[in-house]
Amino acid sequence: MTRGGGSGDRPRGGAGPGLPPWADEDTPVFVISIAAEFSGMHAQTLRSYDRIGLVSPGRSRGGGRRYSVRDIALLREVQRLSQEEGVNLAGIKRIIELEREVDALADRLADVTEELARARARLQAVREADEAGTAAGAPSSTGGHADLVPMRRTQSVVVWRPRVRPHHDPDDTES
Repeated sequence: MTRGGGSGDRPRGGAGPGLPPWADEDTPVFVISIAAEFSGMHAQTLRSYDRIGLVSPGRSRGGGRRYSVRDIALLREVQRLSQEEGVNLAGIKRIIELEREVDALADRLADVTEELARARARLQAVREADEAGTAAGAPSSTGGHADLVPMRRTQSVVVWRPRVRPHHDPDDTES
């Protein structure tokens, strides 16, 4: 399946046949007959794929199926996998599920990578500020090390004393 990029022959926002300028590749705008024509399949095949959950189009207010550019690309991929690769529909459905999972994991990885870069930049800024203060003769508030987690400094002291348990001597018969 195509991710991110696009093939030159599929409709794009504002440029494809019958696609409104405000629509993007995820906007469900094509009725089933047009989607069938664009995908090179029969409308009944599209209905069947919808019933088994292979390609699930959006719905109009009246309940009619509306296909997006992404849905049509997916229909073409289903057809390719079935006809050229010989994969059955259950296999195709699993492939689609796994590709969606990979896409979701890739998105999550990108988010976590950005978050890590921001945290590293904040840590570097704290270190540089601490070093600049120390170099200017100011005592470091952290002893030269920036806290990764801010901590409240107190002057309190806690003394711990273990409880002394009375020792019982088994030889002691004084009772």
